[in-house]
Amino acid sequence: MAITSASPTVHVLRRRWKPHKERLLAAGEEHATCIRFHRACSWMARVEQMPEEQENDLALVSLWIAFNALYGQWDAQKREPRLDRESWRAFVDRILALDRDGYVVQALREHKRLVVSLLDDQYLSSFFWQEPSAKRAGQSRKAAHNAHTWYIEQRWAKVLDEVLERVYLMRCQLVHGAATYAGKLNRTSLRRCVTIMQRLLPVLLLVWIDHGADENWGLMCYPPMTSIH
Repeated sequence: MAITSASPTVHVLRRRWKPHKERLLAAGEEHATCIRFHRACSWMARVEQMPEEQENDLALVSLWIAFNALYGQWDAQKREPRLDRESWRAFVDRILALDRDGYVVQALREHKRLVVSLLDDQYLSSFFWQEPSAKRAGQSRKAAHNAHTWYIEQRWAKVLDEVLERVYLMRCQLVHGAATYAGKLNRTSLRRCVTIMQRLLPVLLLVWIDHGADENWGLMCYPPMTSIH
């Protein structure tokens, strides 16, 4: 499947996944890989139904939940979820290693302009928010200049990590009550975050479908449970 700006819909992804799903479920009653995929698609499908750009606050939270369904890891010793950054970095590295068709790289190349705009946005930089100032704003944009080198050197894990850091900051602002619903101040930054997640999640799932169905994606957080009496 060629990836273009028109990313595959959840319906297309589910149809492509169906043979793997049936095979995995036949081998085990509740296969964690199928549950992760189902959870991710459920949130992505909800975003597809949202009015365009009118619900970006809710869209970004939903898209990150979908992503979290894929990368989330349970720490059996601590009996709690592992840290987000640790989990998603390991997940992204693994997806890139599995991506023999170059789905993710193709998407990053096609949307390079959007990637650079995210890295050039001081309001998505944790460095800027440590001490907001004009000087910090300028320094925080260094990643946007570095991105051109990362593309030339094909440092795709670095590009993805930097992008996800920006999206995660916006996600945290929303989830932790540091932004107003439908507020005017963060619309451009929020729109960029939603757009990049809408472009990245489908290709991550394509890699999952084509090359990751038989992978062990680790202990899942909060698996479905039958009633306990």
